[in-house]
Amino acid sequence: MANINYKHFTLGVEEEYMVLDPETRELKSHEQKIVLEGQKVIKDKVKAEMHQAVVEVGTDICQNIDEAFKDVGTLRRTISQIAGDLGLWVGASGTHPFSHWESQLITDHVRYNEIVNELQEAARSNLIFGLHVHVGMESREMANHIANSTRYFLPHIYALSTNSPFWESRKTGYKSFRTKVFDKFPRTGIPEYFESIEAYENFVKLLVKTNCIDNAKKIWWDLRVHPFFNTVEFRICDVPMTVEETICIAALFQAVCAKIYKLRSKNLNFIIYQRALINENKWRASRYGIDGRLIDFGKEEEVNTRVLIYELLDFVDDVVDHLGSRHAVNIVSKIFENGTGADRQLKIFEQTDDLTKVVDYIHSQFLEGL
Repeated sequence: MANINYKHFTLGVEEEYMVLDPETRELKSHEQKIVLEGQKVIKDKVKAEMHQAVVEVGTDICQNIDEAFKDVGTLRRTISQIAGDLGLWVGASGTHPFSHWESQLITDHVRYNEIVNELQEAARSNLIFGLHVHVGMESREMANHIANSTRYFLPHIYALSTNSPFWESRKTGYKSFRTKVFDKFPRTGIPEYFESIEAYENFVKLLVKTNCIDNAKKIWWDLRVHPFFNTVEFRICDVPMTVEETICIAALFQAVCAKIYKLRSKNLNFIIYQRALINENKWRASRYGIDGRLIDFGKEEEVNTRVLIYELLDFVDDVVDHLGSRHAVNIVSKIFENGTGADRQLKIFEQTDDLTKVVDYIHSQFLEGL
């Protein structure tokens, strides 16, 4: 069997942060000051998002998980410092516990104006914060193959990231309400299976030709072969509260890609499941996080989510040392012990019955472990 080159599974991590008013703990439109100041230091690694209370950052192309950890850490420290200098706070949570989207300003930019004009209230109310992980691929054909197979694992890894239990002062009953908000957009959720990269590209061309989209960036699935880069982009997760959690999740996505690639190199395929079935697991992950049950489609039965995540760790076990990411993948046990971001937010709320205290906690965790 050919030796596998694990070097091409490079990583790129994008996180969206909330800008907060330290007095009221509400979301705060920062008029892009954080972005403008940030660009002086970290150039195009920081950019504006549709809502002015959001700051988006992205790492360089990282050769391994340690580089990604360092880069995300630097980005968080830089943005935190700049926000502090401007008298603002930042935090990482999939939704803000109590701020209302109606009072938040939209960034004046052609693309965002177009989206708001087309999607109306669905766009204006889309005040959510996500994590995107890019994993490098040797070719677009391989990217399509890996995207098809890794869809099955999206709910497992998403469950670990759940970090949005509140929406507009309400306890939603979900561990991740963020995806419920995002579901109002078209072209979201678990993607279809595409038999080839040509089939995917023809699908995109058809949407462009019929004026559904102007380019493939308006396909907002939970996972996509990136329209311009040779990467598979995982988009399902809430932004995690801490850097450590982000790195754990990035390492898991990378490991799953490497494992599917390894199987392919031995002429083995992972079973492809229907989108409708994977959606059942996604719903359960958003509702219960790591404390529910997911369906094991092979056995056709419900299984404790933590057990299935341990099975996922077994599945990727033979590639993590080659990737140099075992220490990052092992953070799963810490998440099991302390709970996801959502579990920890709910715990603070249980103890204090005060959503401003939840925001204080989110803020306090932003640089945790750096």
